[in-house]
Amino acid sequence: MTRTLLTPPPPLDVSRTALFADLDGTLAEIRPRPEDVGPDPARAKILAELGERLDGALAIVSGRSLDELDRILGGVPPAVSATHGLVRRGADGGVVSIETEPIPDWVLERLRKACQQRAGLLLENKRVSAALHFRAAPNLAEFCVELAEVLARESGMTVQPGDMVVELRPPGATKAEAVTAFMAEAPFAGRRPIFVGDDLTDEDGFAGAERLGGHGVIVGPRRPTRARYALADVEAVLAWLSPEA
Repeated sequence: MTRTLLTPPPPLDVSRTALFADLDGTLAEIRPRPEDVGPDPARAKILAELGERLDGALAIVSGRSLDELDRILGGVPPAVSATHGLVRRGADGGVVSIETEPIPDWVLERLRKACQQRAGLLLENKRVSAALHFRAAPNLAEFCVELAEVLARESGMTVQPGDMVVELRPPGATKAEAVTAFMAEAPFAGRRPIFVGDDLTDEDGFAGAERLGGHGVIVGPRRPTRARYALADVEAVLAWLSPEA
């Protein structure tokens, strides 16, 4: 079920909730380049306090690599799902990876060549996946999607569209599967999942939360969506997650 008219979510019931959140566009403002996003003491304090209030049932579910998430978040919270679910670290610190080969060199070379030939494109190499960002060149959106679709057919990879980005990744891993895996483990098990995100990729997370009796909260104006509630922007998300909310 998709929705268009949404209200803000009610205050968190921290005794019953397992919270899953995207990073970029949800907990951190989107920057021109992925590497421009860095640590933020105020955000870190909110997440640390939230993790305590939720008894550890807090996880970040992102398309970024595990190393990038740790660079930005400093290990708070410890539970994270990276690269759209290909790598997952539980609340106990244990890391589980879906075995997959690195993205083929020839695919990376085709993407690099596209970036060299067209100003404004940016390639993000995540080792097992690659993202082609066109935020600085929105007129090249159609070209980027078509290139990704061609490379996906030739390589057997999956195309993952996003907000001003298109990604090539191995098939099989989704944010919904990450939510399901976390919910089978302590301290998430037995709680109601809420997934907060802004991007198209987060629709999978919303669906995963719904299937387990929870719901999604979309950030920003994108509609329609599977989410049940909406928050305007990153500032509104952080305010909602704060103890004072």
